[in-house]
Amino acid sequence: MSATNEVIMKPGRSASVYSELETSRLNVSPPLPSVLKSSFRVVHGPKTSATGNPGSLHVHTFCVLANLVHNAPTCADVTEEAPTSSFFIKLVSNGYSISSNSSFITRISSLTSFSLYDGYDSTNVDEIAKHFPNLFGQPSVSLKSGGSLPQQSLKIGIVLSGGQAPGGHNVISGIYDYFRNRTQGSTMYGFIGGPVGIMKCNYVKLTEEFIYPYRNQGGFDMICSGRDKIETPEQFQQARETAKKLDLDGIVVIGGDDSNTNACLLAENFRANNLKTRVIGCPKTIDGDLKCKEVPASFGFDTACKIYSEMIGNLMVDARSTGKYYHFVRLMGRAASHITLECALQTHPNIAIIGEEVAAQKQTLKSVTSYIANIICKRADAGYSYGIVLVPEGLVDFIPEVRQLIAELNEILAHDVVDQKGAWKKKLRSQSHELFEILPQAIQEQLLLERDPHGNVQVVAKIETEKMLIQMVECELEKRKKEGRYKKNFKAQPHFFGYEGRCGLPSIFDSNYCYALGYGAAALIHTGKTGLISSVGNLGAPVEDWTVGGTALTSLMGVERRQGKFKPVVKKAMVELEGAPFKKFASMRDEWSLKNRYINPGPVQFMGPASDCHQDHSGAINSLALSMPLSLTPCYHRKRHTPAAALTTTLCHIHHRNCYHTAAITATFTIVNTNQTTVDSATTITVNTTPPPPPLPLSQSIFGPCLFKGYGLMTIKKAALYIVRFP
Repeated sequence: MSATNEVIMKPGRSASVYSELETSRLNVSPPLPSVLKSSFRVVHGPKTSATGNPGSLHVHTFCVLANLVHNAPTCADVTEEAPTSSFFIKLVSNGYSISSNSSFITRISSLTSFSLYDGYDSTNVDEIAKHFPNLFGQPSVSLKSGGSLPQQSLKIGIVLSGGQAPGGHNVISGIYDYFRNRTQGSTMYGFIGGPVGIMKCNYVKLTEEFIYPYRNQGGFDMICSGRDKIETPEQFQQARETAKKLDLDGIVVIGGDDSNTNACLLAENFRANNLKTRVIGCPKTIDGDLKCKEVPASFGFDTACKIYSEMIGNLMVDARSTGKYYHFVRLMGRAASHITLECALQTHPNIAIIGEEVAAQKQTLKSVTSYIANIICKRADAGYSYGIVLVPEGLVDFIPEVRQLIAELNEILAHDVVDQKGAWKKKLRSQSHELFEILPQAIQEQLLLERDPHGNVQVVAKIETEKMLIQMVECELEKRKKEGRYKKNFKAQPHFFGYEGRCGLPSIFDSNYCYALGYGAAALIHTGKTGLISSVGNLGAPVEDWTVGGTALTSLMGVERRQGKFKPVVKKAMVELEGAPFKKFASMRDEWSLKNRYINPGPVQFMGPASDCHQDHSGAINSLALSMPLSLTPCYHRKRHTPAAALTTTLCHIHHRNCYHTAAITATFTIVNTNQTTVDSATTITVNTTPPPPPLPLSQSIFGPCLFKGYGLMTIKKAALYIVRFP
């Protein structure tokens, strides 16, 4: 029996010691999608199956096609579009073959039975349905304007699960604000330390005073997180006891793929035991691998990528400044390379390795090494002895030969002891033995010594991939130098960007997105839903046009073999090699490799030009004084501005965030020492929100002529300095 343990505690933070930047965020209220601003109703979609398909479409497809073959045994072509992947079936005389863009082919020997290999398996549906008899097949839902909801007070629990991600506190803020505004008298509990807080009934009551210091701030320290799972019968019993003791109407689980799998299991268990407590998930992971059509993004990814991109941009400036280092940067992402791809698109490195492409092309460790060495040699011929190389944390797990080596090591070392003479190596296959011998000694030791509690290699978490590649590239270049194919000196610096991105101050997108996710999760609980994950879509539009709903968690699941058993889990979303982001990267990487197209995006901005904010804050600017000497550093045709020009650009962005449009404003202004025609006050003028850098250095000062062709510098009472283009 779990004992109720309410923790009486003050907020772990005090806003009185915040920096000016942190304080400026506290009173910013994130905007809401329009559907959440007033009354709404729930619209149900079609029944769902596993793998995100409405209904059991794959099984249905095969039944239809089998019937076609039976009735028309002559050769014919049939095309079928499935929601998750397009595939075609070609009928032949002895059955038919199936091929898909995920590269699997299956022969079906008869019309009454078939099996699939390395692709969709209809037995997955049965396995998932067996684990979730009460939830499997339930529809996803969307919220639409109109309707009414009961005004009863509710009791809600919140738990943070898994690794941190920027924006988690805003999910909690959104949940709290929903119930405060919609269901007066409701009570919110924060379970301390993750799922273990549910099992031990350790919680704190969440109030406005408690939550306030965490609004728009990074971290998970409001109630802290944990990696415990609720999976044994005893643990489920503890969770039920907690739900009953606190009389919970709902629990919101804020976590990644495994955490949301656990949320679905908890929802199933509660329903099977006739508890009123509903369970809703929220998508969290900086790795970006928890997403689908209905859940387009996991929160924290945007902020983490921007933090990493800033640091990569700094390294680019350093590399260019010293001219002698290759910086090898390992980025977070154990299972997928989304962060590496996104950071590459934001910064334009010379080399970026995408794990999914390595796996698809069945590349070897040697071929990856040769690819990097080839580019370094070409850059040396062009006069460059420096560069930036990005690699995903889980790269080695994408290389088939490395996976095979690790599998063999796990099997051998489960029964044998590593001896100095290396007798155990004889049990390796020749290919695996050859690979092991070419690895740097430090990596060999990590493969042999770093084991998890189950005796398996902690391959992704422990292997320092960037150092391994540096040593292997160094050996390859030394070999080429002896052959006369490389004449420069190779110097490299290793970096791992990981924890730095997990708890940063959330970007404006993550702040708004998380607040909407929390508000949406609360709405789903208020409408009596369970076993769903809060879903906010149409994210490319302004916030008021975002869509809100809930996606059935069982529809996101597949079956994996874990600890010797088949278990349903929320599937990770990998980088799509046919997707637009990768194609954009692939079309540009050859140019980036030899030409330094570096971009330094700078720090994450909560407001201003780089914040991705569409709100208009110009009305909040009452006055702004600018004091500077008449003689300033001139602006050249690179993207460098004088302080006044940079300030002017910022003000234009503050006035209007849509960076590639113009805005008409009416203002009182005075011409300041320019050659432009004087314009009287209260005249409509056009502001270009993205003024280009001046083509020539300033002839005198910031107030001198020829600042921009067709531009004049003006002082505007309401918003200080603007660069103004006359119609």
